[in-house]
Amino acid sequence: MTNRRDFLKTIGVASAGAMLAQSDLFAKQLMAKPKQIGLQLYTLREELAKDAKGTISKVAQIGFNHVETFFNYSGDASKDLFWGMKPAELKQVFADNNLKSYSGHYQLNDYLTPNNGKDDALKTQIDIVATLGQKYLIVPVPPFGLIDKMTIDDYKFMAEQFNKAGELAHKSGVQLGYHNHFWEFKHLQGEKSGLDVLLEETQKDLLSFELDLFWTVKAGKDPVELFKKHPKRFVMWHVKDIDKQFAKAVYPAAAQQGIFTTLREVKFTEVGTGAVNFKEIFNHTQDLQNIFVEQDQIYRDDKFESVKMSYDYIKNNLI
Repeated sequence: MTNRRDFLKTIGVASAGAMLAQSDLFAKQLMAKPKQIGLQLYTLREELAKDAKGTISKVAQIGFNHVETFFNYSGDASKDLFWGMKPAELKQVFADNNLKSYSGHYQLNDYLTPNNGKDDALKTQIDIVATLGQKYLIVPVPPFGLIDKMTIDDYKFMAEQFNKAGELAHKSGVQLGYHNHFWEFKHLQGEKSGLDVLLEETQKDLLSFELDLFWTVKAGKDPVELFKKHPKRFVMWHVKDIDKQFAKAVYPAAAQQGIFTTLREVKFTEVGTGAVNFKEIFNHTQDLQNIFVEQDQIYRDDKFESVKMSYDYIKNNLI
C-alpha cells in the first residue's frame, strides 16, 4: 500500500514532469515562426502608381496575407492620399482582397528635427493609422535634411521625441516603431552609434523596431547579436537580400571600413538568391510579430514574378 511519503513523492515527480512539459511547450511557442508573409508595398510603387487596385489584387493572388503601406511624401500630410484613395477607401480595397495591414511607414521629418518639433503631421498620421486599422506607425528614416550628418545629439533629440510620440500614439491604440537603414550603425561617439542611442534612450513599451535585414548586414552587423542584446525590441523584419556577386566584390572592403557611405553602393535581389543567411536569422524569431518582403529595386521586367520568387522562398524554406 502506498504511504503518504511515497504518494507525495509520486505527485512531486508528476508535477515536475508536467512543469517541464509546459516549459518545453512554452519555449517552442516562443520560437514559433510567423505563419503569415507580408509585403512592403514600396516594392511595387511603380505598379501602384499605374493601377493601385489591380496591383493590390495581384499581391493577394501571389499569396501574401498582409501589406505594409508607405506615404507618398508631398510635404503636406493632409494631401498625401494613397494613390488617389482616402484611408477608408484603401482599407476597403485591402478587405476586398482578404488582406490586412498591420503597419505603415509615415513621415515625421519636422517632428524629429531639432529646433522644429512640430507635431501636426504626427497627429494626422496617427489618425490615418487608426483609420486603416493598423497597429504600427513606423518611421522609416531620420529627418531628411540630416540623414548623412546626424550627430549623437540629433539622435538623443529623436529618442526624446519618440518617447513623447509613443505616449500620444498609445492614446489612440497605436504603437510607434522605427525602421533602420545603415546610417544608424555609424560610430558617432567612440563605439556608440545612433541606433545605440535610440535603443538605450527610448522606453521599450513606447518604441518598437523594425529591423531591415539587408541594411543591417550591409552595415557589417549581425542581426542575431542585436536580437540577443536587445530582447523584445525587434518585433518586425524587412526580409530582403543582397546580390551575391555584388557582395563578393564589394562587401569585404566595406566590412573593413565598418560601413558604406552612399546608397548607391547596393544591389538588391530576390530573397533566397543572395548572400544573406536567412536560415540562421530565422532561427531567432522569439520576439517576431510580422515579416515583410521588400526589394528597393527590382531588375526583372516582371516585377510580380520577382516578388513571387521572394514569397515562395520564405514560404517553402523559412516559415
